[in-house]
Amino acid sequence: MFGAGGGTSSYREVGETDVILLWGSNARETHPIFFHHVLRALERGARLYAIDPRATPSTRWATRHLAPQLGSDIALANAVAHVLIDEGLIDETFIRRATIGFEALRTAVADASPERTEPVTGVPAPLVRELARDYGRAERAMICWTLGITEHHDAVDNVLSLINLALLTGHVGKWGSGLNPLRGQNNVQGGGDAGALPHKLPGFQDVEDDAVRARFEQAWGASIPPKKGLHLTDQLHAMERGALRALYCLGENPAQSEADAGRVRRLLRGLDHLVVQDLFLTKTAELAHVVLPAAASLGESEGTVTNSERRVQRLRRAISPPAGARDDLWIVCELSKRLGRDLGEPVAERVWDELRALSPMHRGMSYARLEALGGIQWPCPDESHAGTPLLHDRLWAQPREGPPAPFHVLEAEPPAEPLSDDYPLRLTTGRRLDDYNTGVQSRAFPSPRRRAEETIDLAPSALARFGVREGERVIVRSRRGAVEAPVRADPGLPPGLAFLTLHRPEQVDTNLLTIEATDPRAGTAEFKAAAVRIERIAPRPPAEAGE
Repeated sequence: MFGAGGGTSSYREVGETDVILLWGSNARETHPIFFHHVLRALERGARLYAIDPRATPSTRWATRHLAPQLGSDIALANAVAHVLIDEGLIDETFIRRATIGFEALRTAVADASPERTEPVTGVPAPLVRELARDYGRAERAMICWTLGITEHHDAVDNVLSLINLALLTGHVGKWGSGLNPLRGQNNVQGGGDAGALPHKLPGFQDVEDDAVRARFEQAWGASIPPKKGLHLTDQLHAMERGALRALYCLGENPAQSEADAGRVRRLLRGLDHLVVQDLFLTKTAELAHVVLPAAASLGESEGTVTNSERRVQRLRRAISPPAGARDDLWIVCELSKRLGRDLGEPVAERVWDELRALSPMHRGMSYARLEALGGIQWPCPDESHAGTPLLHDRLWAQPREGPPAPFHVLEAEPPAEPLSDDYPLRLTTGRRLDDYNTGVQSRAFPSPRRRAEETIDLAPSALARFGVREGERVIVRSRRGAVEAPVRADPGLPPGLAFLTLHRPEQVDTNLLTIEATDPRAGTAEFKAAAVRIERIAPRPPAEAGE
């Protein structure tokens, strides 16, 4: 939409805004450091609207909790857009100067009133109107989202529907207003910035741009294919076709983290050669032909990390890695040398300086400046530049700088997998504060606050519907697999929704259940909306006499 893959605002702005829409995000548990900035805003009197099918620890802090039906986010956003336009809460000057496509959007949402969309979203119309009025009238307002928006088969459209709201009101490109995706793990932003994307070179530069590619080819002394590569979902499809026969997997655990994990494991087992570079013997590493023990990026390695506000910070080695483990950079350089190409000494600062020379948005971020300033937010084009806390203020320039931001006409779609008599319950997945991702890093160590066991969470009325008791072990079955877990009653869940995390695969192998329906543009799987059923585990028959 805007030409840069990063959040538009700084954390400081979150604490100084007036209205926050926290959409599809349980940030209190999953992004607790960021949520402290939300709490600062609330202490100042800001209003927080939490939009989430579940009542979570985040919703307890909210001014209002809107609980849409799972997968109805576009319909809800269109209803908010309808109110903004219908009640004159839009910034017409900004729309004329900085956007295109407004009339098409106006026509598309003309009939999407909150009253008409309520049967689809399940959100009472007065709540939708209250949110729209508060967001539209606010001097400063932000939309923040996470995987509740992006882990759907229509993930890109979900995001675009939220961006429409910011463009209607002018809540982007000015201090205290913005659009902020909160990254799922540490340095996800930095990975994308550095070119870990199939269609981009470092600095979000297009690999299909001949001039860009020529600069990298000259620096690297090697040719670069002039077409985008494969993201992970494409790689799995290529394995099925036999077109991909080997995989080098660094710091990723797809055998545990990807949807329809049974299929993923089958495909990984079928590879001619699988190399895994990681800290622990993960489920993926157990399938590997070669395992390369790596040092931890935090504490055992030198380098940089970039967070959700685009702030690049230094990482410093505090301790040596365990015997036999090596720094990721050392391993890559050593492999390259043995394959016939000497990349030079594996020194993190040298690699960073090469990145700066090729990526305009990083050019002014020397190690010395990163240390002196405590981190710098990109873009930072030269060493006299202090960094950029706020993105896209160009939209407010007169005349506007750069291309206009387009509105998108979007139609709501239901989840890819329908419910049925055999699979009547919707399963959504997420995270808890107690653990981290697939548990590789957090489960190796004891925690005084960790719950004893992973549970399948259901609404109290759902326990009665399926004839189960709290604490009873049940089988959760989808069209792809089954897991066993004890039941926990959660009053914060609607009756038709179940919840599991993927933190404890040794107890509950959650991604055996999830569906590999993906967004065609982003390749993101629909982790949030599988169809499942609950089966009671039959009690053991009494032992026969004499046994």
